[in-house]
Amino acid sequence: MNEDVFNTSLRKFLKQVGVTSQREIEKAVRDAIESGKLKGHEKLPAKMVLTIGGVALTHEVNDEIELG
Repeated sequence: MNEDVFNTSLRKFLKQVGVTSQREIEKAVRDAIESGKLKGHEKLPAKMVLTIGGVALTHEVNDEIELG
């Protein structure tokens, strides 16, 4: 395995996950506030599940996103 190639590819994947996930969360929260579903001060339960095929990896992260 080429560690440099692996590390670069992994960082690229994680950056894409972070940027696109943040964008989607922000849009969903704004839409929910505009529609009246949320007031803007809630704590939202959040869960992210990462799976990697070929190595049977499943990693779950649970936390809260606080709106204010």
